[in-house]
Amino acid sequence: MKPETIKQLQELGAFVLANGCNKRGLMKAAELLRQERSYRWVAIYKVTKKEFVAAAWTGDQPLAYPRFPTCQGLCGAALESGKPVMVGDVRKDPRWLPEFHTSRSELIVPMINEKKEVVGMLNAESDKVNAFTTEDRHFLERAASLIAHCLS
Repeated sequence: MKPETIKQLQELGAFVLANGCNKRGLMKAAELLRQERSYRWVAIYKVTKKEFVAAAWTGDQPLAYPRFPTCQGLCGAALESGKPVMVGDVRKDPRWLPEFHTSRSELIVPMINEKKEVVGMLNAESDKVNAFTTEDRHFLERAASLIAHCLS
């Protein structure tokens, strides 16, 4: 992992520890993730028994899907597989639930707690096709592990 990525993750981990797991802290953590990698949008979804519920997101626009069934969307695919889902062109993927119609690529990472349970999804979007790399996936996987305890 690049030294810059390690530094970004250390800053995120320190922020989460210092600010707790309240809504305001999670909103700021999502914004920090967005800024660190210049993503268009970042959201944190909590997994309940039957649906994903938005816990935090960047920007001030209302969400198109603040709640949706766990069997739907790219989040549903990531939950089913237990692995990240990276889509280079979301418009070609029938599972895509468009939060923003200007999105072109998306990376969803399961948030797994210390009991190895999927408790949430970390969702990053870009307005560019094929915007996400393996480095982005590693970055978001590590970030998800730093934040997962907040959703348990």
